[in-house]
Amino acid sequence: MPLAGLGVPERVTSIFRPYSTPAESIHQISLLTLAICGAIFLIVAVLLFYIIIRFRTRTNDEQSEPPQIYGSNQIELAWTVFPILIVFVLILVTTRTISDVQNAIPHPESLKVTVVGHQWWWEIRYPDLGIVTANELHLPVSRRTVLKLQSADVAHSYWLPQLGGKTDLIPNRDNYMWFDPKETGVYLGNCAEYCGTQHAHMLIRAIVHPQGEFEKWVAGQQQPAVEDAQVAAGRNVFFSTSCVNCHAIRGTAAEGKFGPDLTHLMSRETLASGALKNTPETLQAWLSDPQKLKEGCLMPDMQLSQQDLAKLAAFLSTLK
Repeated sequence: MPLAGLGVPERVTSIFRPYSTPAESIHQISLLTLAICGAIFLIVAVLLFYIIIRFRTRTNDEQSEPPQIYGSNQIELAWTVFPILIVFVLILVTTRTISDVQNAIPHPESLKVTVVGHQWWWEIRYPDLGIVTANELHLPVSRRTVLKLQSADVAHSYWLPQLGGKTDLIPNRDNYMWFDPKETGVYLGNCAEYCGTQHAHMLIRAIVHPQGEFEKWVAGQQQPAVEDAQVAAGRNVFFSTSCVNCHAIRGTAAEGKFGPDLTHLMSRETLASGALKNTPETLQAWLSDPQKLKEGCLMPDMQLSQQDLAKLAAFLSTLK
């Protein structure tokens, strides 16, 4: 499924199709582990098959079971030493891979992004660019991106399998991860640490643009919200209810910090952290009864009339 306006593919979620340096390191160590486990499985299966055939019971056999031999120091030593060596090798390789990824020297031109986990959505900030958005991480291709990971409430975990390994978001602690996407596309991920009722609907979309397209996205996101006189009634509904206490719209008096920034809401592909497609119809359904669509979320039902809901949805639909 191509991303609207970009013509880039939507990637599958698989560690076996890496598109960045950290993901490639994880891919290689995964192949090594699978190769070792596969070899052990094959040896055991072959021996088991041989024993079943070689010592199967025959009608005229005088002896129905093979001679029983008790005790073999060589065999006992082998099945003790070899597993220890295998575990030791895997520990060394894993430690080296983790060290190489985590201790990589940050490039001075790296894109810096802060990701804050909330129940159950992602706040995404670009501190050097003055951009705040939600749920969808936009990146330029072939440029290193360093993520600072924080949590606003409970433990979460940020995982984009094709770009890098999962990294936890811990309250009152900053963790870091990085990747350098090799190809444009939409990379899918999710929270990988159980964080409550809607953990499964805390999805991630990383959209990797060609460099020129990323610069256009940045320029658009840096603009304040556009005032539209045709939806003034919906704007009045927004500013006369509790919406303004939780959400921010740049260029207006709305400066809420508890919910997603809505300045360019309709530039996003999804609502509710990937739970819904972002269309005017689903937006109005979400405003009408968010608990029905994402039970347990902190978005309240504002108890608005259908007329006010339509006005509010019309106003929010202009925030592109």
